[in-house]
Amino acid sequence: MSSTRIRCHVNAPRERVYRALVDARAVAAWRVPPGMTSHVHAFDPREGGLIRISLTYDMPTGTGKTTAHTDTYHGRFVKLVKDEQVVEVVEFETEDPALRGEMTLTLTLTDADGGTEVLAVHEGLPRGVPPADNETGWRLSLARLAALVEAR
Repeated sequence: MSSTRIRCHVNAPRERVYRALVDARAVAAWRVPPGMTSHVHAFDPREGGLIRISLTYDMPTGTGKTTAHTDTYHGRFVKLVKDEQVVEVVEFETEDPALRGEMTLTLTLTDADGGTEVLAVHEGLPRGVPPADNETGWRLSLARLAALVEAR
């Protein structure tokens, strides 16, 4: 099992960034890399609350982990500290043993240079998920998060 750590500076206050982490509509907009669309099936932002999201490739050549063109994952919120941290445990819905297993995602917010630094730590990546691919996907998604909250 491997992990990734990504930092991103956002020109918006922590409160605004945190709201985008715990709002289903905002998550559907930012937590999806370019070239994919998102569908939020379940999103209950409270400790123990359930999460279920599908990401579908826009182009038919994209290869999904759950179906031919879709990655679906489910899990739960483990810890929520208002305006500071969101911790989730999620796993892909898949029959592939190389993609199975719980992953922990910790998003930590700190004040930085008139905005917010977001630290995303993704631990327990299954052996079938290359860390470089995971890091690239999260960098692209965090750039979307920044664009979303900076525009408000």
